[in-house]
Amino acid sequence: MARQIAIVEDEPSIRANYAEALGRYGYEVQTYANRATASAAFALRLPDLVMIDIGLQDEPEGGFELCRELRAKSQSLPIIFLTARDSDFDIISGLRLGADDYLTKDISLQHLLARIVSLFRRAEALSLPPGKDALLEHGPLALDAERMMASWNDQPVALTVTEFWIVHTLARYPGHVKNRDQLMSAAQVVVDEATVTSHIKRIRKKFIAVDAEFDAVDTVHGVGYRWKA
Repeated sequence: MARQIAIVEDEPSIRANYAEALGRYGYEVQTYANRATASAAFALRLPDLVMIDIGLQDEPEGGFELCRELRAKSQSLPIIFLTARDSDFDIISGLRLGADDYLTKDISLQHLLARIVSLFRRAEALSLPPGKDALLEHGPLALDAERMMASWNDQPVALTVTEFWIVHTLARYPGHVKNRDQLMSAAQVVVDEATVTSHIKRIRKKFIAVDAEFDAVDTVHGVGYRWKA
C-alpha cells in the first residue's frame, strides 16, 4: 500500500507542484489549502506524513496551530514544516511544537525526498528492537542510527533528522573537526554557514535542557565543529 502524504499549503501552484512530484515517486498525496479543511480530514484519518506551511490563508501562523493539533493526536506522526520563513524564531517555534524537521522551500526535490524517506525509515524502526550495529555510544551520549534517536545520561534528546545526523557525524569521530560541507553531506541538505550555526545552537540548547553542564560540542573558528574527545 502506498504511503499517504498530506500537504497543507495555501499557494495553489506550489501545492500542485509538490503533489505531482511526490505522486511520481509512488506516494498517495492529499492536499489542503487551509487549517480548517486539513483539521477536518485529519480528525477522520491521519496520513503517514504531513508537510505544513506556516502561513495558511488568513492565518499567518495557522501551520503552527495545526502542528500542535497533530502532535496532540499522535506522538509518532512524521511532521515537516516546508515554508519560506527561515528565521531562527520560526524554526525554533516549529521544532518546539513537535515537528520532526523544518525545511525551506528552496530545498531541492531530491533532498526533500531524502528527508521523507528518512522519516519513514525512522517510523518503521521505532517499532523494532534496536540493532547493535546501529548503536553509537560515547561517554553519556548514545545514538541509535536505525531509530534516529539520541540520549544523554539515559535522558532522551529530541533531535530533528538534520540535527541527529550532525551529532552522529561529530560524535563518530571525537576530536576531529568537521566543516560545514561534511556536516551538510551527512544531513543530506545544502544550506549556508548561518544555517549550520543555527543547527549547532539548537543542538546545544537541546542537550543543555537535559544537562546544564553539557559542553561536548566545540566551535573551531574559521574551520568547523568537533565533538570533544
